[in-house]
This record gives sequence, structure tokens and C-alpha cells, in this order.
Amino acid sequence: MALDLASLPDVSALTVGILGGTGDQGRGLAYRLAVAGQQVLIGSRSADRAAASAAELAELSGGNVSGGDNADVAARSDVLIVAVPYAGHAETLAGLVEQLVGKIVVDCVNPLGFDKQGPYALKVDEGSAAQQAAAILPEARVTAAFHHVSAELLADPAVTSMDLDILVLGDDREAVAVVQALAGRIPGMRGIHAGRLRNAGQVESLTANLIAMNKRYKAHSGLRITDV
Repeated sequence: MALDLASLPDVSALTVGILGGTGDQGRGLAYRLAVAGQQVLIGSRSADRAAASAAELAELSGGNVSGGDNADVAARSDVLIVAVPYAGHAETLAGLVEQLVGKIVVDCVNPLGFDKQGPYALKVDEGSAAQQAAAILPEARVTAAFHHVSAELLADPAVTSMDLDILVLGDDREAVAVVQALAGRIPGMRGIHAGRLRNAGQVESLTANLIAMNKRYKAHSGLRITDV
């Protein structure tokens, strides 16, 4: 079946929360979605820090952006993007089990380590950060996406279009379609269903290769999928 972007749901009225919205990747995604007209909530362990970041993003994007602590943002969001450092991933989600019942969760965490030889994938007992999220949040609709996006390009207002395909993984087809549609709200992006959540591990790990390429070629590499 060919990719039919026109068949994806209308997600323009959904509120998107971003845990880790004060970090580089979360902040960049928040900016792009706000520019696209999405209502965005910035989550942080500190409500004051989240509010300050949200006010700055609202001014930059001209969009509807507000902030709160993680629990408040999780409760108020229709879709929650998880963009926290892997070191705090499990602990952060474990405190939000109740707030995320029935919610679409988009995990974009890359479990990576760094040493003198560069980036490398960390072993995750559950198989991937996304599968870890699904284990912690059994009643949430967990997907995986937005792993291969340059935070620098996302945050740069001079970049008006992102030449990028977003691999979306998940076992809930309706949730996957919502995430595909959200990706498509950002000019230049396509959201592509890339398989079940059990395949998220290699997608997360591929980020190590992209970082190595970026360093070697002084680039902001991403992915385009051919013949789809």
C-alpha cells in the first residue's frame, strides 16, 4: 500500500506536551509544532523553568505555548512527546503512570553513550527506550518517533523546511497515524510507519551513526526513505 498522507487524521486541535521541552531536542520540536499552529505544553521538573522556556518559545514562534511541571503537562496533553535524557527516562515516566492512561506517548529518546571513539548505542534490557516506556506505561499508547532530527536545525528560524522523513513505530495503528500526521505538520517532514515497537531498538541506535556522520562531514544528517 502506497503512503497516503491525505488519509491521515486531522491533528490540528490536539494539545501536544513535551517532556524535556527545555532541552535542545524538545525545545526544537516545540518551536516547530508551535509555528505550525499546534497548542504546545512544555514540561519540566521545575514548573518555573518550564514557564520561562514556554514564554520565550511563544515569543519566537508566535504560537500557543505554555509550561508546567511534568505531571501537569502529562495530564493536560492529548499527545506527549518524551525528549528527556535517557539517564532520567525510566524515573520520569514512572512518576506519570496515572496521568498517561489512554494517552498517546511519543518516545524519541536515544540511549547513547560517548567515549574517545565517539557515540555508541547503550544496551536497554527491554530492547529499546520505547519498549521501556511501554513496560512502565502499560495503559498508554506508546509509539517511537523523531529520533533522527537535528536539534540545531529544528531551532533555527532561518530553516523554513526540514528535508526529513520521520520513522514512526508502534503497535497501535491509530496512534501511529496521529504521530505521522503531527510530523507532517512541520514543512518538509513526512511521517512513515516503520513497523512495530519491537523494532525501535535499531532506529534509536542508528542515531549514533548519524552523529558520527555529522562530525565527519560537518553536517546535520537525517533520513529520506526511497520508493515510498
